[in-house]
Amino acid sequence: MTVSPVSPARLTDPELHAGGDPHALWRWMREHEPVHWHAPDDLPGFWSLTRYEDVSTVYRDPRAFSSAHGVLLRPTAQGADPGGGLTLALTDPPRHQQLRRLVARWFSERSARQWEEAVRRAVRAVLARAIERGESDAVHDISARLTLHLIAGLMGVPEGDREDLFRWTNEAFEAGTSLVAHHETMLYFLDLMDLRTAEPADDLVSALVHGSVDGEPLTAEEVLLNCENLVGASENARLSIAGGFLAFLEHPDQWQRLRDDRRLLPTAVEEVLRWTSSATHSMRTATAARDLGGRRIEAGDRVVLWVPSANRDEAVFPHADRFDIARRPNRHLALGTGEHVCIGNVMARAQMRVLFTELLDTVRGFEQCGPYVPVRSIAVNGPEHLPIRLLA
Repeated sequence: MTVSPVSPARLTDPELHAGGDPHALWRWMREHEPVHWHAPDDLPGFWSLTRYEDVSTVYRDPRAFSSAHGVLLRPTAQGADPGGGLTLALTDPPRHQQLRRLVARWFSERSARQWEEAVRRAVRAVLARAIERGESDAVHDISARLTLHLIAGLMGVPEGDREDLFRWTNEAFEAGTSLVAHHETMLYFLDLMDLRTAEPADDLVSALVHGSVDGEPLTAEEVLLNCENLVGASENARLSIAGGFLAFLEHPDQWQRLRDDRRLLPTAVEEVLRWTSSATHSMRTATAARDLGGRRIEAGDRVVLWVPSANRDEAVFPHADRFDIARRPNRHLALGTGEHVCIGNVMARAQMRVLFTELLDTVRGFEQCGPYVPVRSIAVNGPEHLPIRLLA
């Protein structure tokens, strides 16, 4: 057996993901150690899954692999995730489906069509500002503003408050901390919850405040944590969009290919999602003993799904390390699958389609004009900063 390029223990080191080559390690693990046990240290012990088939199996079986105990690795000293069993991301059936139904219509195809013109106006405004400035950050000046604008609109955040929310979420994301720990953000949503309790509107916060599960209204804590969950998920969207800019900068032939044939737009969006795989890992907890990938998983064991590895699995994606905007089929797992598939997946795709269309209509192209700085994290990946210049 060939020797691993680096120790699998390095998978919990943010420096590997920011400055090393995790894909080389994942490639070795898929071939030689697809289900690998990590002994506990400051993190609890867990199993690493790197093959598409195993990752998909866990995603699709929420009863055997629970989300209620947390979906991200946390240092043991931090204790359990405060959202466990309370939020859309951290609940199991049947409660997960009940929570999902409360907010599902805001993330539907119909809602995406209704919001498309508002998204287009936001994209045009952001691009016009970027062209005027000359040099912009693809992360903060473009992708972050677009994703925040959309989720804030869905939640009913007034336009006059969105700049504050934009600043607060940036502070939390850059610090690598949960929005729960950002007091201004939480206080803001507590005030908005009070307002929507008295004056309901057609928005997500009103749906949560006035919603119920099994005939019982959600507690204030549940509403607040679900607001945090929804806003926090926008980090993945912003990283995917910014990662899309980087992918096309590194593969200019693919941008020209899209410019020459816009019929490739739907497959280009899917390939950007696969290629960027902005959620680096997702975690589940086994509810009963079972075999997986030739190893015995015991009840209570944590199982970590390395999503970028699954999306480069050569058994599923021919020439997996090639960025190909015409790739078909493309059954990537960047947005999850099964009952816990990202509720914002339709909106994410629609927003990316609008952005790419407006870029094709508005500019000749774009160029990098400064060093790319990657995110330092084992939870998400993509550009922290990506200076670009839009060529009008």
